Amino acid sequence: MGVFFGTDGLRGKFNDDLSFKVAYDLGNALGSELSCEKIIIGRDTRSSGPLLTLAFASGAMNAGASVIDVGVCPTAGISYLTKKLHFDFGVVISASHNPAEFNGIKIFDSSGKKISEAKEENLERKFIKQVSVNFMEVGKFDYKPSLINHYLKFLMNAFSFDLTGKTIILDCSNGASSFIARKIFKSKGATVFSIGSSPDGLNINKNCGSLNVTGLQKLVIKKQADFGFAFDGDSDRLIAVDEKGQILTGDMLVYIFAKFYKQQGKLSPPIVVGTGHTNMGVEKALEKNGIRLIRTEIGDKFVSLKLTELGLLIGGEQSGHIILKEFLPTGDGLLSALMLSYICVSDNKKLSQYLDFEMYSQVNINVPVKNKMELINSERLSKIRKQKEDELAGNGKIMIRVSGTEPCIRIMVETKNESISEKIANEIALEVKQIDGEFKICVE
Repeated sequence: MGVFFGTDGLRGKFNDDLSFKVAYDLGNALGSELSCEKIIIGRDTRSSGPLLTLAFASGAMNAGASVIDVGVCPTAGISYLTKKLHFDFGVVISASHNPAEFNGIKIFDSSGKKISEAKEENLERKFIKQVSVNFMEVGKFDYKPSLINHYLKFLMNAFSFDLTGKTIILDCSNGASSFIARKIFKSKGATVFSIGSSPDGLNINKNCGSLNVTGLQKLVIKKQADFGFAFDGDSDRLIAVDEKGQILTGDMLVYIFAKFYKQQGKLSPPIVVGTGHTNMGVEKALEKNGIRLIRTEIGDKFVSLKLTELGLLIGGEQSGHIILKEFLPTGDGLLSALMLSYICVSDNKKLSQYLDFEMYSQVNINVPVKNKMELINSERLSKIRKQKEDELAGNGKIMIRVSGTEPCIRIMVETKNESISEKIANEIALEVKQIDGEFKICVE
């Protein structure tokens, strides 16, 4: 992981960690790559998006690369368009699920995959020396929002099925899916209602979307809907709600997709990819169906790498990043929602009927800290973790990690007993706060 890049691109608070200059420098670094002639760029609905888009494009153009801006577009759309239209790189200006004051930059290579950590670090090293070509070689800039239609056509044709008679509620998180999600599901014949689909630049992810599905649950029950689908700011996540108002996390979706693929004879070898966060209940349910789970580091790019390495088709994260490698090398909330709808229609089942296994109780706590790297490497924290793991005696799981996108320590405790999970997670969180308070010099 580099100085600027985290687990999912470069991210930070606008005009603090992520300024006009940082965006310019990154654009300039990418534009100076020998393989870089054309870049496609899109963004979510944050008010800082246009400024950072222009900053990045300016840097790239000054290095000689041409840039086509498609405007507001889901992250997966840029991944798809980069490969489909033969761009050298694809860029997304988005901070995904984070509040409006944050923003970020994600980069895809010509195959539509997120660039490697080695490539990210190489780009960072170029920040110290900008490239400026002569006036004859300055790259061109064009605005072509119509290119998104290629992505829409891809989604509408990905699965052949009819949703006539079905009611679907969409929560677009006031983000990148706000202008296209309804169109996609109405094209399948569904009756569609949407919330979180009126972005104003400041309300992205605010009390809505994949991190806050309470409103979606209530509306699904009120409208007696068949499905509820919640996306995040850049629409690369999906959290689903069944007809009873029950939440289906990304882990559960991986289980449903894997089981369906296996029944269709498409899951060969019978292996799926998850992360250290993947619920142990899902892992055991997969095992009962003859499917093995392989875990990677947190981050959908690590899931994608493992899928490519082993030639596998399905992987994902609890947060809702689901990668269906048959279609795309990155997570796509809209594609996942279509896939889930297709499965239910094909099996003639209600969504709740797929919840045929027991989930472990998983408690997640994020602790804001002053110096996350010093803290995660402290001997005292290691001892605390070892002590708590000994208490569980193999009957649960503990994860303590640094956030790749925020100044905090993420704690996860998983057991079959919710009260035990909460108790241990809170005890670790208290220790983290105490350790952080003892640091005298904190440099982020």
